[in-house]
Amino acid sequence: MAENDSVPFGNFQYTLEFTGTPLDGSSDSNSAVAAGAFAECSGLEATMEPKVIKEGGQNYGTHQRAGSVSFATVILRRGMTSNTDLWKWFSDLTLNRGYTLRKDVTINHLDHSTKIVVRSWQLSRAMPVKFKSSDLNAKGADIAIEEIHLVHEGLQLLEP
Repeated sequence: MAENDSVPFGNFQYTLEFTGTPLDGSSDSNSAVAAGAFAECSGLEATMEPKVIKEGGQNYGTHQRAGSVSFATVILRRGMTSNTDLWKWFSDLTLNRGYTLRKDVTINHLDHSTKIVVRSWQLSRAMPVKFKSSDLNAKGADIAIEEIHLVHEGLQLLEP
C-alpha cells in the first residue's frame, strides 16, 4: 500500500459528463446537458438486499446469500442560470409519454490541488423523475438553486 492510499479525498471538486442513449440504440455523444455546472451531487448509493436461508437442524444463525441490488435516486443541484437543458430533458419525458433519451452520467471526483480525476462513478441509463425550481422570495439574498432527480439502472465505480 502506497503512503498516499490512506489520505482521504476532499469532496469539493467534481465534474459531470452526460452521454445520450437514444431509444433506437444508436450512439449520441451529446454531453452538453447543463455543462457540468453543479454545486452538489447526492445519492451515489447501492444497496444489496441479502437473502436469508434457514437450514433445518442448524439453530445457531442463518446462511446469508447475495440478493437483488437497488440504487438510490441521484440528486443534482446547481445555481439557476439561463441554461434550460435540465428542464428540456425532463419535459421530453412527460411529452413523450414515458419515453425519453436516457443518459449515461459520469461523475468525476477531482483532487483538490492537482485537479486530476481520483475516482469516477457512472450511472447507467439515467432518467429524470423530478425537476425542482428554486423557491422565489423577494426578501432573500441567496442564489436560486434548481435540482433534478435521476433514477438509473446501474452504478459502477470506474478506474481513474
